[in-house]
Amino acid sequence: MNSMTNNVGHQLEVADAQAAPSFVVQRSTRSSIVGLLLMTIALTILLSAPAWAERATLRVIVEFTCYLALAQMWNLLAGYAGLVSVGQQAFVGLGGYLLFILATKFGLHPMAAVVMAGVVVGILAIPTALIVFRLAGAYFAIGTWVVAEAFRLGIAQSAALGGGSGQSLPVAVVKQLGPHREAIIYYAGVSLLVAAVLGSFLFLRSRQGLALTAVRDSVTAAGSLGVNTYRIKLMIYVATAAFTALIGALLFLQKLRISPDAAFSLQDWTAVVIFIVIIGGIGTLEGPIIGTLLYFALRGALAEYGTLYMILLGAVAVGIMLWAPKGIWGTVQEKLGWQLLPMRRRLIIH
Repeated sequence: MNSMTNNVGHQLEVADAQAAPSFVVQRSTRSSIVGLLLMTIALTILLSAPAWAERATLRVIVEFTCYLALAQMWNLLAGYAGLVSVGQQAFVGLGGYLLFILATKFGLHPMAAVVMAGVVVGILAIPTALIVFRLAGAYFAIGTWVVAEAFRLGIAQSAALGGGSGQSLPVAVVKQLGPHREAIIYYAGVSLLVAAVLGSFLFLRSRQGLALTAVRDSVTAAGSLGVNTYRIKLMIYVATAAFTALIGALLFLQKLRISPDAAFSLQDWTAVVIFIVIIGGIGTLEGPIIGTLLYFALRGALAEYGTLYMILLGAVAVGIMLWAPKGIWGTVQEKLGWQLLPMRRRLIIH
């Protein structure tokens, strides 16, 4: 009797195993493999550039890496956390000025001052967030701009920081970088770019990243599922502020001169970044890459038109938004399903 029962039980288990569908978790796609290959080739070219590129070319590449890193930070903030800030120039400017203060007043090595500037601005971003987070929507956007203007006006009134005319980095500080200053700044820019893209990718694939994506899709639904929406938004705001300050410090280390208008420029550090993210595809990691490439191509082609340059850029932006409301990469992703940096794992049931 027992053997018959065991036999029947075994047959039921076999039947259940045959009936239960098998599945595979797909972590990559054909398009993502192609994307990884392309990015590997691009990174190899970037790393080898000091061996064959001219100094002017290296400076343009550093500017490109900084703009792309800034775009990734703003994309995390607005595209995923839903915090549409038009005051990110505050952190670029603070990072630049802290570089000058730490290097000239406290004697820190310039590269150490770049890192420390990011840390200090990250700390300063916490009380700033507690103020602007009391606002929402358009009021939040305006509030971030007001904060940036307050920082600009405050620094412009400081005679110790050069006032409205700004100041230059002393020669003694520049000499601390040695004869390979251009190469050091170049590789620092490439490192920031890799950290911005790879860090965003790994974070968005993590548990916290999943929570942030849920916040992007619906704040109410994310909250109902147990996501602490305030805490994760605060975390993203502080992290992007610190990283933006790192980029600002590196930019002005390359420029060797800083002034309030240049450091806290709405057009250079926020308007252009928003342009890049919107035309590339907000809420995607590939969008800022496409947008930055397109922006630099347009800048090179339209720069000869002088004052019409920004008008032409605006016309291009409006045209792209009418043709592709989700941005270039968002439209490509929607129609072709391509994902160079896939955020989601796919469950394939056989």
